[in-house]
Amino acid sequence: MKATAVARANIALAKYWGKSDDALNLPAVPSVSLTLDPLVTETTVELDEGLDDDVFELDGQPAKDGETKRVRALLDEVRALAGVTTRARVTSRNRFPTAAGLASSASGFAALAGAASAAVGLDDSAAVLSARARRASASAARSIFGGVVELPAGVPGDDALAARPIAAADHWDLRVVVAITASGRKSIGSRDAMGESRRSSPYYGAWVEHAATSTRAICDALLARDFAALAPLVEQSFLAMHAVGMAGIPSVLYWQPGSVAAIRTIQGLRADGLDVCATMDAGPHVKAVCTAAAAPSVREALAATDGVLDTLEARIGPGLEVTRG
Repeated sequence: MKATAVARANIALAKYWGKSDDALNLPAVPSVSLTLDPLVTETTVELDEGLDDDVFELDGQPAKDGETKRVRALLDEVRALAGVTTRARVTSRNRFPTAAGLASSASGFAALAGAASAAVGLDDSAAVLSARARRASASAARSIFGGVVELPAGVPGDDALAARPIAAADHWDLRVVVAITASGRKSIGSRDAMGESRRSSPYYGAWVEHAATSTRAICDALLARDFAALAPLVEQSFLAMHAVGMAGIPSVLYWQPGSVAAIRTIQGLRADGLDVCATMDAGPHVKAVCTAAAAPSVREALAATDGVLDTLEARIGPGLEVTRG
């Protein structure tokens, strides 16, 4: 009645932003991501008959009410499927900054889906776990798998929607150098920000309309290992996503001065001939996607950029790992 799961964050190169069904947490647009190692979340779920309610500890501290509510919803789902009523003690630790725009919710809920299902005795497929994780965090559906992963757009009412792997971790030796440009949690969570964008941004409709074409082109470039084709498409996707949020009321503006400086550094390196491009999730940090050969120069340049507080480097990694007991 105890299991531990390890899952990794992912970085979407074709961005997910917006929902087609809020109740089922279905994405309005398709997305494609790289699963990142060593951006790891480790989560243990232990059923405990002595508990009156579920207990959730995140990074050594009691979790906030909103975080606990989402965890409890996933636990209730697996308990109902397994015919179990026992409450659970959940401990989760991120080996990278939490709630800062580094996809900790993706790795966190992927790990929770795997550990919770195993703890209650379910033997679910990766696709089932991906759909389960998606209900808590749409990006978490992608972190169930390693390598290059696609999450299709959701059709309202399709609660079985899951991500799917499209290339293995060793398909292309890419690296992601993260430029940390702020400390602490971001000002507004992704879920709330997406809702504001859908309701008020004049660009939201165009974003949804263009997403399928953009995602297909990014997939094609990844599968062909064509960096020259990939780089401008990746930058267009993240800039369009952030433009949608910035144009909403209230504006969703995650960028810091260091974010702009880091993007400029990356674009300058590409102009000098390096295989590198920029992307950002819903947060202030900038990720430089590059070839392995370019990674040392990229990290050195970002570390020397004004407003960059720290850097870390990741490679494409494996999917969910679960152990019982």
